[in-house]
Amino acid sequence: MTEQRRLAAIVSADVAGYSRLMGRDESGTLAALKAMRQEVVDPAITSHGGRVVKTTGDGLLLEFPSVVNAVRCAVEVQTLIAEHSDEVPDDRRIAFRIGINLGDIIVEGDDIFGDGVNIAARLQEIAPSGGICISSRVHDDVRDRLEATFVDGGTQLLKNIVRPVQVWRWQAGTADPAQIASAPITLPLPDKPSIAVLPFQNMSGDQEQEYFVDGVTEDIITELSRFHSLFVIARNSSFSYKGKSPDVRQVGRDLGVRYVLEGSIRKSANRIRVTGQLVDSVTGNHIWAERYDRVLEDVFAVQEEVTQAVVAAIAPQIELAEQLKAARQRPENLTAYEIALRAYAHALEGRDKVDREIVDIAIREAKEALSIDPSCVLALHALCVAHSNALYTQVADDREHALKEVTRAVERAMELDGTNAMSFAQRAIIVLLSGQLDRYPDALVDARRAHELNPNDTFVLRLLGTLEAAVGQHEQALKYGKQVLRLNPRQARNHMAYSLMAFASFGAKNYREGVDWAARALNDMATYVPAHNNLIVCLVGSGEIDKARTAFDVGRALAPQYFKTRLDGTSSYAQPSDRSRAITFLRIAAGLEDPSAAEGLR
Repeated sequence: MTEQRRLAAIVSADVAGYSRLMGRDESGTLAALKAMRQEVVDPAITSHGGRVVKTTGDGLLLEFPSVVNAVRCAVEVQTLIAEHSDEVPDDRRIAFRIGINLGDIIVEGDDIFGDGVNIAARLQEIAPSGGICISSRVHDDVRDRLEATFVDGGTQLLKNIVRPVQVWRWQAGTADPAQIASAPITLPLPDKPSIAVLPFQNMSGDQEQEYFVDGVTEDIITELSRFHSLFVIARNSSFSYKGKSPDVRQVGRDLGVRYVLEGSIRKSANRIRVTGQLVDSVTGNHIWAERYDRVLEDVFAVQEEVTQAVVAAIAPQIELAEQLKAARQRPENLTAYEIALRAYAHALEGRDKVDREIVDIAIREAKEALSIDPSCVLALHALCVAHSNALYTQVADDREHALKEVTRAVERAMELDGTNAMSFAQRAIIVLLSGQLDRYPDALVDARRAHELNPNDTFVLRLLGTLEAAVGQHEQALKYGKQVLRLNPRQARNHMAYSLMAFASFGAKNYREGVDWAARALNDMATYVPAHNNLIVCLVGSGEIDKARTAFDVGRALAPQYFKTRLDGTSSYAQPSDRSRAITFLRIAAGLEDPSAAEGLR
């Protein structure tokens, strides 16, 4: 039997904080909800031509033949509820979250299914209490037909939805669009235990200790990330709270996590005190708290104790053996570690722009740390990142020497810690930098091993996505890019993830999407060279030759040697057809080939 399909506007509505309301006053909540349905919700649905598809204890799924009427109904309902609840205490107030989508649905009897329904449900989950979230498709149809003001909420990665969804928001009683725009989108809690580690506070009064304090926080994040049973928010999003005293419940809402770890470090002479507390961000309850007083040379043992205690508090099923696997090789000399932290910070800075001076600083600091402690794995990784950036951006004075240096550093790191994800990742990067296309499968093996060792490391995820796209697995690459974005919901700059999405989109011939992703990357970091390259070739792919030529001029001015090697035939794509297409499109933008050369390749 052929399934029945139709285009419809789908409305998903749910009572915000329903479990809390029921726990406080079950009979009162049920009576109030019933009255609200009878007096406000049901009459609005009927008057706007909608139908109730199904109900749950606290939710509704509605179908409308008209998307304009669907939005009108939602706005009317939210406005009336806000008016009726004006004098109701906050802890007893009933408010709906509403999501609306326009899409193709599958009809079975009175029920409906399909992506059109699923997206509406996910939009409802991220809507604020008393607010509405709609998809861009809905917004396109209603923006000139309604007086209601919707504000761009950005592109969101919704749970179990393959493609990012552009979201628009409306909030009852908010007249100023800027207020709506500043309202955060609520992220649903992941299915597995989730945690954010806030930057530990430096209580020493010595700014020089900031590197050490930040390093402790980063190590805790890294160690927690080794456990596959945990969803750990990445470092950049956690560090957006550095220097602040945020409300833990708000942090949980902002980052979409259940648990938040916060703490402080006080260093005096050769002693150190570390305090930490684990808080349930939903209830505000303190799950665990501890204070550690140790002599300075025991600091890494203290970090291990803190990490193991946190894991034991939120995931008691994790066995001791898995905790032991989380241990990694650490430098014995704190001074070397502090210098290595500085080196790594400078190496990461050199990744975002063409700057030989920053690269040299990172290399010098890494070597200084290694002269103090030759077994400092972090310093070896900093050396790898610095040389890799010099090679990629074409600022290395001697490519052969730089390749030998990064290879030696990786081999030494592997000897010291054969289970460190970053070491496997750096070994994979060497293959990319050397351009040995026949070794890309080996690089993928290393990248996948790195991902197994540390599944929440966004550096590893980006690398894995890049390699998957390079060998033609574009959809898998996009999946990894989206995972990076989910792990970093508050990262100030996501340019590398956006650039990966553009790189994979070009491979998949989704040129318009690639242009959008590359533009986002450059909006975050205007000096990020790979994003310039991705923007150029995607513009040619979408037929925007004049814009591509302008973009090429900008990119070449920023990194002339990089683009010279690209025009000479260098490409990160290993798949022959993708590689040929990328090189040809870049040469078209440079004016070295006629635009007609793209016709058979698009």
